[in-house]
Amino acid sequence: MRRITDVRLPHPLQGDADQRHTLTLDQNLEIQTIQRMTAGDVEESTSWEGDWISPRAIDLQINGGLGLAFPELIPDDLPRLMKLLELLWQDGVEAIAPTLVTCGVAPLRQALAVLRQARSKAGAGCCRLLGAHLEGPFLTEARRGAHPREHLAAPSLKALEERIGGFETEISLVTLAPELEGACRVIQRLRELGICVALGHSAATDEQARAGFDQGVGMITHAFNAMPGLHHRAPGPIGEACRRGGIALGLIADGVHVDPTMAVLLQRLAPEQTVLVSDALAPYGLNDGEHRWDERVLLVKNGTCRLADGTLAGVTLPQLEGVKRLARWSGAPSSAIWSATVAPRRVLHTGVSTQDALLGRSLKTLLRWGMSDGELHWSCAA
Repeated sequence: MRRITDVRLPHPLQGDADQRHTLTLDQNLEIQTIQRMTAGDVEESTSWEGDWISPRAIDLQINGGLGLAFPELIPDDLPRLMKLLELLWQDGVEAIAPTLVTCGVAPLRQALAVLRQARSKAGAGCCRLLGAHLEGPFLTEARRGAHPREHLAAPSLKALEERIGGFETEISLVTLAPELEGACRVIQRLRELGICVALGHSAATDEQARAGFDQGVGMITHAFNAMPGLHHRAPGPIGEACRRGGIALGLIADGVHVDPTMAVLLQRLAPEQTVLVSDALAPYGLNDGEHRWDERVLLVKNGTCRLADGTLAGVTLPQLEGVKRLARWSGAPSSAIWSATVAPRRVLHTGVSTQDALLGRSLKTLLRWGMSDGELHWSCAA
């Protein structure tokens, strides 16, 4: 048995963030126990000197990479998709919910079929493919952002079946606007199927958001973006989610989608609800410049993606870059780490604590985080 002492576990609340722990490992470097550190633990052990340990990240909103846009996947894309999964693992990401933005029915179903095939091929050293995240097509037109207008649809059970029939067990999350007529029935059906539902690209008031949360909506997609913001007389969906608690708040921490001050404010208002996502697009892993996105041109500069008309579309930054930025803005590295590595598991009901995500796992699959010159950095834990 091997012991590692003076280890911190990421935690959303600052008061519990500095507790030091001792890890006991077996001969395969798998964590057997996690206990609070005592004075006697320092003998015959290795000290991490206060560094944090975490699982790899889980990204619930990523739209593609290496030039691949997930809604456009065809069978010939499988080799490049596997390379993307290798890149994501190298970038510290354990699993993704591949996000399919609003598109035609036939391309959507073809993409779901390709993702099904890819899941059977992924092995060690690859990021896992979770069920897909359908971002659309049941969105409010006025808040559609970069989603193509021609493929938006009114919520109905028929429209849902046309898109996901036969793939029901391979979808993790659906983003929709709960205020739309017919959305209630769609939300109910998705929850019956065990699929998480998120509010996004929505004009919902706080009252309409409350109704959606009552119906089973459990997340907000890219908080602040493509929805009403916080206002002292109109708290909107974000205000209602913070008041209510228990609603995950997806946050793109690039400093462009959401100003750093507002990102920190959200983290302080709802530390246990904040979930960091990348919102990475097809040029993730490629250089800045001009790229194609369906029939449109995507302009990438400093990791920010915009359409030719200036519409903000996404990023090309790795998810863990968002962790480092939020840690820098907030001075709360433990909470930032937690929001990308543990919080997404709670959304998917695959674990409720950091210990759940660490016990039985090899150090080779985990991350070690430390501070250097005031900046957070990470490496493989083994």
